[in-house]
Amino acid sequence: MANRQRMIAGNWKMYKTRQQAQVFIKELTQTLASANIELAKDGAAQAVLCAPFTALFGLSEALKPLSVGVGAQNMHQANEGAYTGEVSAEMLLDLGCEYVILGHSERRAYFAETDDAVAAKTVVALQKGLVPIVCVGETLEERENDKTSAVIRTQLGAVLQALQDESVQQAVASGAWVIAYEPVWAIGTGKSSSADDAQQVIGLIRSLITETFGQSVGQAVRILYGGSVKPENIATYLAQQDIDGALVGGASLQAASYTALLEQSAR
Repeated sequence: MANRQRMIAGNWKMYKTRQQAQVFIKELTQTLASANIELAKDGAAQAVLCAPFTALFGLSEALKPLSVGVGAQNMHQANEGAYTGEVSAEMLLDLGCEYVILGHSERRAYFAETDDAVAAKTVVALQKGLVPIVCVGETLEERENDKTSAVIRTQLGAVLQALQDESVQQAVASGAWVIAYEPVWAIGTGKSSSADDAQQVIGLIRSLITETFGQSVGQAVRILYGGSVKPENIATYLAQQDIDGALVGGASLQAASYTALLEQSAR
């Protein structure tokens, strides 16, 4: 890994009410103290928690003393308008969000999000000053038919093409965006890609970024692995050259396991 700060991003999905989120923060304060982890300290992994929309209110202020960033799990690409049930980038910023997950496989599968829509959202997020965590990954069927590379090239290609927009060149050049490789077949299943396989795909992702934007950008962008990541296996992924952290689902729902992930990443 180059001089990229590691990131452990938790995705709470559709879990936790506001009250449950507050309980989590109290527990996280205790577990971080017990593990003697200071997230603000140089060299520590960057911690991010991406909560449901309803739990975002007040979350940024509550997590600020712990140096934990706050993100949302989706946003609409329009600034405003007649989009019932949707939330804009400016609304997320108003709630104190710094990050937003885009293109998660569950959004693609259950809500028919297209590669072009994910790409458009990525551009808007950067324009507004949010750090997008853009997800890509193949299904089990695609993997078994040796289509992993083709899927990654298609999904990521739409984003890379959109990011050539002049309005986001400064953000792109600074590496203020994150890619998360999440093989769909490994999400929430207990199965996980081997560290070597994950490295191979993430190495491909980094090479595609480098081909599009050059070596400096390719080395600046952080790429995470996601898919049944837990304290027991995260070290094997972090040992890989191109893996800069993890996008974590279930293991981020409990303060103890999330703290254990941060502890592993600091080693």
